[in-house]
Amino acid sequence: MPLPKLGDLPLGSHVELPDSIVHHWCRVLRANIGDQGILFDGFGGEYKVELKAISKKNATATLLTYLKDDRTAPIISKIGLVMSRGERMDYAVQKATELGVTAIQLLSSHHGEVNLKPAQIEKKLAHWQQVAIAACEQCGLNRPPLILAPLSINEWLNQPASDALNTATMVSPIVSILSQDTYYQVLRSAANLRMQMSVPAAGQPAKPEKLASVLKQESPYIELLIGPEGGLSDDECQKAESVGFMPWQIGSRVLRTETAPVVALTTLLALYG
Repeated sequence: MPLPKLGDLPLGSHVELPDSIVHHWCRVLRANIGDQGILFDGFGGEYKVELKAISKKNATATLLTYLKDDRTAPIISKIGLVMSRGERMDYAVQKATELGVTAIQLLSSHHGEVNLKPAQIEKKLAHWQQVAIAACEQCGLNRPPLILAPLSINEWLNQPASDALNTATMVSPIVSILSQDTYYQVLRSAANLRMQMSVPAAGQPAKPEKLASVLKQESPYIELLIGPEGGLSDDECQKAESVGFMPWQIGSRVLRTETAPVVALTTLLALYG
């Protein structure tokens, strides 16, 4: 079920709260009628609301005021992330969200651990999108990243940028309406810089020469490719480089696949200043 667009409703309207919010606010935090809180719908900004009614399974709130605060990261970023198992993947999605990633393209690869069957995709996509939304609620971001349906790494590398959000099937129905918002349309354009996280190699530059100049731009768009525990195959690395993904080494250590997004995004934000 798509999340509602609160901006379509006038202030003073009553909104039925999603199950996850009812559970957390009313059951876990034991909120009472009259308590106030903050809701966001992903379209930017947020709303101060007051709890109006609580029943056994449902709750409604009244929209009081609109707050324009937008806490998105200054860098637009998309991570091509080869899927890993269990909590490691949840951790990667959660922490990348907290650091302001704009989208995560789920990938399978030659050495990857996870290849989802068609019947699994909708459920997994919804799960990881909910992980991202919950991370936004935790850290105060009000635009969640889009989690994009799995592709093989070769399919993704061969895909024109303009096809990135061409169909609603690329995202969970939870964010199908949100994915069409103008904020995310930059994902259809070519990135200012593409980098693949690289295992340290002798004779290889630590970072692309272009990185410093790109980070001087306003709202630069950067794509990152992060492989699995076993690394990308030689063919996959060469294919990535042929479509513009330049190697980027951060330090002398080999990072785990769930750690790499955290280190990469943190480094980019620090360099951006």
